[in-house]
Amino acid sequence: MRSRYTANVVGDAGYLLQTWHPGTAPESIDLDAALRWTGLQIVAVDGGGDADARGVVEFAADWRSAAGRGTLRERSRFVRQSGRWWYLDGVVTR
Repeated sequence: MRSRYTANVVGDAGYLLQTWHPGTAPESIDLDAALRWTGLQIVAVDGGGDADARGVVEFAADWRSAAGRGTLRERSRFVRQSGRWWYLDGVVTR
């Protein structure tokens, strides 16, 4: 989760695609260059340990742009396959 947030901070759409599960990944990602991510808070974690095959991370990520400021809140699902974690999808909350 933190590495995917960092990829958004530095504008690395390639990394986001590489860590997105092939079964749910979009063909491409267009990041908004005017959006600046300014902080990440992990709100809750369910699973995702060494012995788990699935995990859920709820987070709040702060952003700012010329239009203002805000917070993205999401519950993201991850799955471990082939020895690595993949982002499956997320549901924006609040």
